[in-house]
Amino acid sequence: MRFLPTGEQSDFARALHGLLDASEVPAAVRAWGAGDHGPGRALWSRLAGTGLFALAADEAHDGVGLLPVELALGFVELGRAGVPGPVVETAAAAVLLSELARLGEEGPAKRFLPGLVAGEALATLTLPGGGPYALDADAAAYCFTVSAPGELRLAGAGEGGMLRSTDPARRLSRPAPDGEPLAAGPRVLAAAGTALGWARLLTAAQCLGVGEALLASTVRYVKQRTQFGTPIGGFQAVKHRLADTLLALEFARPLVWAAALGLTPWEVAAAKLAAGEAAYAAAMTALQLHGAVGYTEELDLSLWLRKARPLRDAWGSPSVCRAAVLREREG
Repeated sequence: MRFLPTGEQSDFARALHGLLDASEVPAAVRAWGAGDHGPGRALWSRLAGTGLFALAADEAHDGVGLLPVELALGFVELGRAGVPGPVVETAAAAVLLSELARLGEEGPAKRFLPGLVAGEALATLTLPGGGPYALDADAAAYCFTVSAPGELRLAGAGEGGMLRSTDPARRLSRPAPDGEPLAAGPRVLAAAGTALGWARLLTAAQCLGVGEALLASTVRYVKQRTQFGTPIGGFQAVKHRLADTLLALEFARPLVWAAALGLTPWEVAAAKLAAGEAAYAAAMTALQLHGAVGYTEELDLSLWLRKARPLRDAWGSPSVCRAAVLREREG
Protein backbone atom coordinates (compact mmCIF):
# COMPACT_ATOMS: atom_id res chain seq x y z
CA MET A 1 0.00 0.00 0.00
CA ARG A 2 1.36 3.45 -0.93
CA PHE A 3 1.32 5.99 1.90
CA LEU A 4 3.35 8.74 0.21
CA PRO A 5 1.39 11.37 -1.70
CA THR A 6 1.87 11.66 -5.43
CA GLY A 7 3.58 14.67 -6.95
CA GLU A 8 0.23 16.17 -7.89
CA GLN A 9 -1.13 15.69 -4.38
CA SER A 10 1.98 17.27 -2.88
CA ASP A 11 1.68 20.23 -5.25
CA PHE A 12 -1.91 20.76 -4.12
CA ALA A 13 -0.88 20.70 -0.44
CA ARG A 14 1.96 23.13 -1.11
CA ALA A 15 -0.38 25.49 -2.95
CA LEU A 16 -2.77 25.50 0.01
CA HIS A 17 0.14 26.01 2.40
CA GLY A 18 1.34 29.04 0.44
CA LEU A 19 -2.15 30.53 0.21
CA LEU A 20 -2.72 30.16 3.95
CA ASP A 21 0.70 31.54 4.84
CA ALA A 22 -0.18 34.71 2.94
CA SER A 23 -3.69 35.07 4.36
CA GLU A 24 -3.21 36.38 7.93
CA VAL A 25 -5.21 33.48 9.33
CA PRO A 26 -4.67 34.37 13.05
CA ALA A 27 -6.41 37.71 12.51
CA ALA A 28 -9.31 35.92 10.81
CA VAL A 29 -9.54 33.46 13.72
CA ARG A 30 -9.69 36.26 16.29
CA ALA A 31 -12.32 38.09 14.25
CA TRP A 32 -14.37 34.89 13.91
CA GLY A 33 -14.26 34.36 17.67
CA ALA A 34 -15.50 37.92 18.16
CA GLY A 35 -18.46 37.34 15.83
CA ASP A 36 -17.00 39.05 12.75
CA HIS A 37 -17.15 36.47 9.97
CA GLY A 38 -15.98 38.77 7.18
CA PRO A 39 -12.26 37.88 7.15
CA GLY A 40 -13.10 34.20 7.54
CA ARG A 41 -15.53 34.29 4.63
CA ALA A 42 -12.92 35.98 2.45
CA LEU A 43 -10.47 33.22 3.34
CA TRP A 44 -13.19 30.64 2.64
CA SER A 45 -13.67 32.06 -0.85
CA ARG A 46 -9.94 31.78 -1.58
CA LEU A 47 -9.90 28.18 -0.35
CA ALA A 48 -12.85 27.32 -2.59
CA GLY A 49 -10.92 28.83 -5.50
CA THR A 50 -8.28 26.12 -5.10
CA GLY A 51 -10.95 23.45 -5.64
CA LEU A 52 -10.80 22.25 -2.04
CA PHE A 53 -14.53 21.76 -1.54
CA ALA A 54 -14.95 20.31 -5.03
CA LEU A 55 -13.03 17.28 -3.71
CA ALA A 56 -16.08 16.37 -1.60
CA ALA A 57 -18.69 16.50 -4.37
CA ASP A 58 -19.50 14.38 -7.40
CA GLU A 59 -18.85 15.56 -10.94
CA ALA A 60 -22.55 15.83 -11.75
CA HIS A 61 -22.89 18.70 -9.27
CA ASP A 62 -19.81 20.82 -10.03
CA GLY A 63 -17.38 18.67 -8.05
CA VAL A 64 -14.39 16.65 -9.22
CA GLY A 65 -15.41 13.40 -7.59
CA LEU A 66 -15.07 12.33 -3.97
CA LEU A 67 -11.29 12.24 -3.34
CA PRO A 68 -10.60 11.52 0.35
CA VAL A 69 -6.78 11.40 0.15
CA GLU A 70 -6.52 14.81 -1.53
CA LEU A 71 -9.08 16.27 0.85
CA ALA A 72 -7.26 14.87 3.89
CA LEU A 73 -4.02 16.43 2.67
CA GLY A 74 -5.82 19.74 2.35
CA PHE A 75 -7.29 19.50 5.84
CA VAL A 76 -3.87 18.89 7.36
CA GLU A 77 -2.96 22.31 5.96
CA LEU A 78 -6.17 23.84 7.33
CA GLY A 79 -5.29 22.49 10.77
CA ARG A 80 -1.71 23.67 10.50
CA ALA A 81 -2.93 27.19 9.68
CA GLY A 82 -5.74 27.13 12.27
CA VAL A 83 -8.49 28.00 9.76
CA PRO A 84 -11.78 28.88 11.53
CA GLY A 85 -15.31 27.91 10.57
CA PRO A 86 -17.24 24.71 9.82
CA VAL A 87 -14.81 23.42 7.19
CA VAL A 88 -15.24 19.76 8.18
CA GLU A 89 -19.00 20.17 8.36
CA THR A 90 -19.25 21.79 4.93
CA ALA A 91 -17.20 19.00 3.34
CA ALA A 92 -19.22 16.33 5.17
CA ALA A 93 -22.48 17.97 4.04
CA ALA A 94 -21.21 17.86 0.45
CA VAL A 95 -20.41 14.16 0.85
CA LEU A 96 -23.87 13.53 2.34
CA LEU A 97 -25.62 15.23 -0.58
CA SER A 98 -23.39 13.52 -3.16
CA GLU A 99 -24.06 10.11 -1.65
CA LEU A 100 -27.79 10.80 -1.59
CA ALA A 101 -27.66 11.68 -5.28
CA ARG A 102 -25.76 8.47 -6.02
CA LEU A 103 -28.45 6.52 -4.18
CA GLY A 104 -31.24 8.16 -6.17
CA GLU A 105 -32.20 11.22 -4.06
CA GLU A 106 -30.84 13.91 -6.36
CA GLY A 107 -33.02 16.87 -5.38
CA PRO A 108 -31.01 18.13 -2.37
CA ALA A 109 -27.72 17.77 -4.26
CA LYS A 110 -28.96 19.86 -7.19
CA ARG A 111 -30.20 22.53 -4.83
CA PHE A 112 -27.27 22.90 -2.44
CA LEU A 113 -24.06 21.40 -3.82
CA PRO A 114 -23.10 24.04 -6.42
CA GLY A 115 -23.08 26.78 -3.77
CA LEU A 116 -21.05 24.67 -1.34
CA VAL A 117 -18.48 23.72 -3.98
CA ALA A 118 -18.07 27.31 -5.16
CA GLY A 119 -17.56 28.60 -1.62
CA GLU A 120 -20.63 30.81 -1.85
CA ALA A 121 -22.24 29.12 1.17
CA LEU A 122 -21.06 27.51 4.40
CA ALA A 123 -22.85 24.51 5.86
CA THR A 124 -23.01 22.79 9.19
CA LEU A 125 -24.72 19.56 10.13
CA THR A 126 -25.50 16.99 12.78
CA LEU A 127 -25.51 13.26 12.11
CA PRO A 128 -26.45 10.16 14.13
CA GLY A 129 -23.36 9.16 16.08
CA GLY A 130 -21.78 12.58 15.65
CA GLY A 131 -23.19 14.48 18.62
CA PRO A 132 -26.23 16.74 19.02
CA TYR A 133 -24.56 20.13 18.47
CA ALA A 134 -23.97 21.97 15.20
CA LEU A 135 -20.82 24.03 14.78
CA ASP A 136 -21.06 27.72 13.82
CA ALA A 137 -24.69 27.61 12.81
CA ASP A 138 -24.77 31.41 13.11
CA ALA A 139 -22.25 31.69 10.25
CA ALA A 140 -23.60 28.88 8.06
CA ALA A 141 -26.10 29.41 5.27
CA TYR A 142 -27.40 25.86 5.71
CA CYS A 143 -27.77 23.69 8.79
CA PHE A 144 -28.54 20.08 7.85
CA THR A 145 -29.72 17.54 10.40
CA VAL A 146 -30.18 13.80 10.06
CA SER A 147 -32.27 12.17 12.76
CA ALA A 148 -31.84 8.62 14.04
CA PRO A 149 -34.92 7.43 12.07
CA GLY A 150 -33.37 8.80 8.87
CA GLU A 151 -34.96 12.20 8.26
CA LEU A 152 -32.82 14.82 6.53
CA ARG A 153 -33.98 18.34 7.31
CA LEU A 154 -32.81 21.88 6.71
CA ALA A 155 -32.91 22.97 10.33
CA GLY A 156 -34.33 26.21 11.62
CA ALA A 157 -32.91 28.47 14.32
CA GLY A 158 -31.08 26.70 17.11
CA GLU A 159 -32.42 26.19 20.60
CA GLY A 160 -30.96 27.78 23.70
CA GLY A 161 -28.56 30.15 21.95
CA MET A 162 -24.91 29.59 21.14
CA LEU A 163 -22.64 27.63 23.46
CA ARG A 164 -19.00 28.60 23.81
CA SER A 165 -16.36 25.99 23.19
CA THR A 166 -12.87 25.84 24.71
CA ASP A 167 -11.89 27.39 21.39
CA PRO A 168 -13.46 30.88 21.15
CA ALA A 169 -13.65 30.45 17.38
CA ARG A 170 -15.99 27.45 17.77
CA ARG A 171 -19.63 28.08 18.72
CA LEU A 172 -22.07 25.23 19.19
CA SER A 173 -25.85 25.11 19.14
CA ARG A 174 -28.53 22.47 19.15
CA PRO A 175 -30.55 22.76 15.90
CA ALA A 176 -34.31 23.09 16.17
CA PRO A 177 -36.10 19.75 15.74
CA ASP A 178 -38.38 21.12 13.06
CA GLY A 179 -37.25 22.39 9.70
CA GLU A 180 -37.80 21.83 6.01
CA PRO A 181 -37.84 18.08 5.20
CA LEU A 182 -35.50 17.20 2.35
CA ALA A 183 -35.43 13.38 2.27
CA ALA A 184 -36.09 10.38 4.49
CA GLY A 185 -35.53 6.66 4.64
CA PRO A 186 -32.75 4.07 4.51
CA ARG A 187 -30.88 5.95 1.80
CA VAL A 188 -30.52 8.96 4.09
CA LEU A 189 -29.11 6.79 6.86
CA ALA A 190 -26.66 5.14 4.44
CA ALA A 191 -25.47 8.53 3.18
CA ALA A 192 -25.24 9.83 6.76
CA GLY A 193 -23.00 6.91 7.72
CA THR A 194 -20.67 7.72 4.84
CA ALA A 195 -20.63 11.42 5.73
CA LEU A 196 -19.86 10.61 9.37
CA GLY A 197 -16.79 8.63 8.29
CA TRP A 198 -15.57 11.54 6.17
CA ALA A 199 -16.18 14.03 9.00
CA ARG A 200 -14.15 11.87 11.37
CA LEU A 201 -11.35 11.44 8.81
CA LEU A 202 -11.10 15.16 8.04
CA THR A 203 -11.12 16.04 11.73
CA ALA A 204 -8.24 13.59 12.20
CA ALA A 205 -6.36 15.34 9.39
CA GLN A 206 -7.04 18.71 11.04
CA CYS A 207 -5.72 17.35 14.34
CA LEU A 208 -2.54 16.23 12.61
CA GLY A 209 -2.01 19.72 11.20
CA VAL A 210 -2.74 21.38 14.56
CA GLY A 211 -0.25 19.09 16.29
CA GLU A 212 2.43 19.81 13.70
CA ALA A 213 1.91 23.56 14.09
CA LEU A 214 2.16 23.34 17.87
CA LEU A 215 5.33 21.26 17.71
CA ALA A 216 6.97 23.61 15.19
CA SER A 217 6.16 26.64 17.35
CA THR A 218 7.54 24.93 20.43
CA VAL A 219 10.77 23.90 18.72
CA ARG A 220 11.31 27.48 17.57
CA TYR A 221 10.68 28.77 21.09
CA VAL A 222 13.03 26.40 22.92
CA LYS A 223 15.82 27.35 20.53
CA GLN A 224 15.39 31.02 21.52
CA ARG A 225 14.49 30.82 25.22
CA THR A 226 17.61 30.70 27.40
CA GLN A 227 18.15 29.60 30.97
CA PHE A 228 21.47 29.53 32.78
CA GLY A 229 22.98 31.08 29.68
CA THR A 230 21.95 28.30 27.27
CA PRO A 231 18.88 27.60 25.08
CA ILE A 232 16.44 25.36 26.94
CA GLY A 233 16.17 23.21 23.82
CA GLY A 234 19.57 21.79 24.75
CA PHE A 235 18.27 20.28 28.00
CA GLN A 236 17.79 16.52 27.90
CA ALA A 237 14.33 16.59 29.47
CA VAL A 238 13.11 19.09 26.87
CA LYS A 239 14.55 17.02 24.03
CA HIS A 240 12.80 13.91 25.32
CA ARG A 241 9.45 15.71 25.61
CA LEU A 242 9.73 17.03 22.05
CA ALA A 243 10.80 13.63 20.73
CA ASP A 244 7.77 11.95 22.34
CA THR A 245 5.50 14.56 20.76
CA LEU A 246 7.06 14.06 17.34
CA LEU A 247 6.76 10.26 17.58
CA ALA A 248 3.07 10.48 18.44
CA LEU A 249 2.43 12.67 15.39
CA GLU A 250 4.51 10.47 13.10
CA PHE A 251 2.70 7.32 14.26
CA ALA A 252 -0.65 9.02 13.63
CA ARG A 253 0.25 10.14 10.10
CA PRO A 254 0.18 6.71 8.35
CA LEU A 255 -3.07 5.88 10.13
CA VAL A 256 -4.65 9.01 8.64
CA TRP A 257 -3.45 8.09 5.13
CA ALA A 258 -4.59 4.46 5.56
CA ALA A 259 -8.02 5.70 6.64
CA ALA A 260 -8.21 8.02 3.63
CA LEU A 261 -7.34 5.13 1.31
CA GLY A 262 -9.70 2.59 2.87
CA LEU A 263 -12.44 4.63 4.57
CA THR A 264 -13.46 1.62 6.66
CA PRO A 265 -15.08 2.68 9.96
CA TRP A 266 -12.45 1.11 12.21
CA GLU A 267 -9.53 2.56 10.23
CA VAL A 268 -11.08 6.01 10.39
CA ALA A 269 -11.70 5.59 14.13
CA ALA A 270 -8.08 4.50 14.68
CA ALA A 271 -6.81 7.51 12.74
CA LYS A 272 -9.05 9.91 14.66
CA LEU A 273 -7.97 8.41 17.98
CA ALA A 274 -4.25 8.58 17.22
CA ALA A 275 -4.28 12.03 15.60
CA GLY A 276 -6.55 13.54 18.26
CA GLU A 277 -4.44 12.26 21.14
CA ALA A 278 -1.22 13.33 19.38
CA ALA A 279 -2.54 16.86 18.86
CA TYR A 280 -3.64 17.11 22.48
CA ALA A 281 -0.22 15.85 23.65
CA ALA A 282 1.43 18.45 21.40
CA ALA A 283 -0.71 21.13 23.06
CA MET A 284 0.32 20.00 26.54
CA THR A 285 3.98 19.96 25.49
CA ALA A 286 3.69 23.43 23.97
CA LEU A 287 1.99 24.81 27.07
CA GLN A 288 4.56 23.35 29.45
CA LEU A 289 7.66 24.35 27.47
CA HIS A 290 6.44 27.86 26.75
CA GLY A 291 5.88 28.40 30.46
CA ALA A 292 3.69 31.24 31.67
CA VAL A 293 3.75 32.97 28.29
CA GLY A 294 1.82 30.02 26.85
CA TYR A 295 -1.28 31.04 28.79
CA THR A 296 -1.56 34.49 27.24
CA GLU A 297 -4.26 35.15 24.66
CA GLU A 298 -2.08 37.70 22.91
CA LEU A 299 0.33 34.98 21.80
CA ASP A 300 -0.80 33.35 18.54
CA LEU A 301 0.09 29.98 20.05
CA SER A 302 -3.13 30.17 22.09
CA LEU A 303 -5.18 29.88 18.89
CA TRP A 304 -3.83 26.37 18.31
CA LEU A 305 -3.69 25.39 21.98
CA ARG A 306 -7.43 25.95 22.25
CA LYS A 307 -8.21 23.92 19.15
CA ALA A 308 -6.50 20.71 20.20
CA ARG A 309 -8.99 19.56 22.86
CA PRO A 310 -12.24 20.36 20.98
CA LEU A 311 -10.93 18.73 17.79
CA ARG A 312 -9.84 15.66 19.73
CA ASP A 313 -13.45 15.19 20.87
CA ALA A 314 -15.29 16.38 17.75
CA TRP A 315 -16.92 13.74 15.53
CA GLY A 316 -15.84 10.91 17.80
CA SER A 317 -14.27 11.22 21.25
CA PRO A 318 -11.34 8.95 22.17
CA SER A 319 -13.68 6.56 23.98
CA VAL A 320 -16.03 6.36 20.99
CA CYS A 321 -13.13 5.70 18.61
CA ARG A 322 -11.60 3.05 20.89
CA ALA A 323 -14.95 1.29 21.04
CA ALA A 324 -15.17 1.27 17.22
CA VAL A 325 -11.70 -0.27 16.91
CA LEU A 326 -12.45 -2.86 19.61
CA ARG A 327 -15.69 -3.86 17.90
CA GLU A 328 -13.71 -4.62 14.75
CA ARG A 329 -11.23 -6.76 16.67
CA GLU A 330 -13.96 -8.63 18.50
CA GLY A 331 -15.83 -9.12 15.24
